[in-house]
Amino acid sequence: MISLEEAKCLLERLGAPKRLIKHADLVVEAGQEILLLLEELNVEIDEPLALTGMALHDVGKVAHPNELMESGNLHETAGQSLLLEQGVSEKIAQFCISHAQYQEMSVSLEELLVALADKLWKGKREPELELRVIDEVAARLKKDRWAVFEQLDTSFEAVATNGDKRLARSAV
Repeated sequence: MISLEEAKCLLERLGAPKRLIKHADLVVEAGQEILLLLEELNVEIDEPLALTGMALHDVGKVAHPNELMESGNLHETAGQSLLLEQGVSEKIAQFCISHAQYQEMSVSLEELLVALADKLWKGKREPELELRVIDEVAARLKKDRWAVFEQLDTSFEAVATNGDKRLARSAV
């Protein structure tokens, strides 16, 4: 398993532009806020896996740098291939696809959290994605959706509220 620090080193070794490295850092930052809450709720989660996924989910933009500034999805499969070529596990390489295609595929809670952090870091709320996370957390805690909804929704809003500040820091 590759650690968060090793993931950051890998981005640098692959020649990731500063903008991509900063994006990875900001997504991890937002993700850490979410993970802290889940830890407080005693939700079992593979935190190192989620953090590594947050750092590497857009690594394919090394091969498709135009997608740093404009929309596109070529970086998804390119990232997965790039990570596999580097000897990174399929489980981690899958984040390159699942962070954007979570609606069309079966995904883990960790994958949903990467997708969520990738939205919330910039202040964007995605109700459908958030409800999937809430439902998965509720299932793991053996609670009803509404028993955890308010606390998680409030936390998601708190992360999103700092989106403007993160966006301002993303310019390199």
